[in-house]
Amino acid sequence: MRDEVDELIEAWERERSDLDLAPVAVFSRISRLARHLDLARRDAFTRHGIESWEFDVLAALRRAGSPYELSPGRLLRETLVTSGTMTNRIDRLAARGYVERSPDPADRRGVIVRLTWEGRAAVDSAFEALLKAETALLADLSDRDRTRLAALLRTLLAPFR
Repeated sequence: MRDEVDELIEAWERERSDLDLAPVAVFSRISRLARHLDLARRDAFTRHGIESWEFDVLAALRRAGSPYELSPGRLLRETLVTSGTMTNRIDRLAARGYVERSPDPADRRGVIVRLTWEGRAAVDSAFEALLKAETALLADLSDRDRTRLAALLRTLLAPFR
């Protein structure tokens, strides 16, 4: 089975036969797959009335387990954004009724961000839609191949931890 990356590689081989194009075979496909995944994520979230950044924050709180709360600092680490960005995101999610702030009992200066029932419903429905979309993207792979691919990608990502 051939794809557009095979054609791209053939063209480069004609022009630069002196180069090892093996990385192109991998990363061009990852790049194309990332674009399809981004579109699927955006569609799943849009259908449930949330944006990708909202999902990221709500999902971090949901994964924290009951009572579904984290400090803003922990949310920073979970979502990899700056403190100013996180403050803005928490403000916007609070305005939508998806999160609420409360004083941190362990730190008088701190706050805790808690997922509301509305936020939990939004993130749960969006996550279910996302899983359906991602399952469709993997439909042509056997369970064994999905497991192998996940392991290979884990190995590839390991140096970036």
